[in-house]
Amino acid sequence: MPHQMLRSLKHEYQVYVESEIERYKDSVSRNSLLGIADEAVAVLGAQAQYEPEELSLWAEVDRLIARRIKLPKFSTWQRKRLKRLAEYRKPETWGIAPDGPIVREIRAGSDTHVLVTGAECERAGIYLAAHGCAVTAINEEEDCVERVIAAAAAAGLNSRIDASVADLGTWSPKPLTAVVCPSESLASLTPHDRTRIIGLLQDATKAGGVHLFETILNGTGSLTVDELRARYTGWTIAVERESGTARSFLARKAAA
Repeated sequence: MPHQMLRSLKHEYQVYVESEIERYKDSVSRNSLLGIADEAVAVLGAQAQYEPEELSLWAEVDRLIARRIKLPKFSTWQRKRLKRLAEYRKPETWGIAPDGPIVREIRAGSDTHVLVTGAECERAGIYLAAHGCAVTAINEEEDCVERVIAAAAAAGLNSRIDASVADLGTWSPKPLTAVVCPSESLASLTPHDRTRIIGLLQDATKAGGVHLFETILNGTGSLTVDELRARYTGWTIAVERESGTARSFLARKAAA
C-alpha cells in the first residue's frame, strides 16, 4: 500500500475515533462523564506517584470511552474501509452494466468533475467517486442526499462528493467533465427551463466532456430523443437501448 495512502487512512481513522468519542460524550449525562473521569484518575494514579495533568487525564478519559464503545483498532477499521471501497468500485454493486456508458465514457480520475442528478445521485455518484472522480450530486429529496452522504462516509469518499438538496432549475453550473442525468430530471421542467438548463450545462462542460441522459421512454413524458438531438447540434451523439422501449442518450462535446 502506498505510504501516502496509509498516512491518509491513519488520519481518517483518527478523525473517526475522535468523532465517535465526542458523539458518545454528547449522548450521556454530565454525571456519567464525571464518573469516567474519576475512573481515569484512578488508573493514572495507579501508574504514577504524581498528580495527573489535565491533558493526560482527558486522554485517559478518551481511551476509556473508546474501550467502552468498542471502537475497532486501526487494522480492523482499515480492512473494512478498503473492502467497502473495493465493493463500491464494482459497477454491478450499483446495478450498472459493466460495459454501460457510465463505465465506458466517463474517465476515472481526480481531474474529472461529474454532475449527477435525481435518481442517479446515489448509484452513479458513489461509483464515480470510488474511482477518484470529483462528484457534485444534487437531488430535491433530502433523504436521498442523506443516503449519499452516509454511503460516502462509509468508504471515506466525503472529500470527493459534494451532495446537496437542490434542483437543476436553481443550481449554478461549475466547470464539468460529465453530466449524468435521468430523463425525469428534465422531463418535469417546462420547455423554456429545459432549453435554458441544457444550454448552461453545455457551456459549463469542458471540450471532450460527455452528457448522459438515462431511461428515456418512447411516448411518455415530455423529453424525447428527438428533442435532445436538436439541442445537441455539433456534439457527437449516440443512442443506446436499455430495456424494452427505454433508451439512453449520450452526447460528447467536440474536442478543442
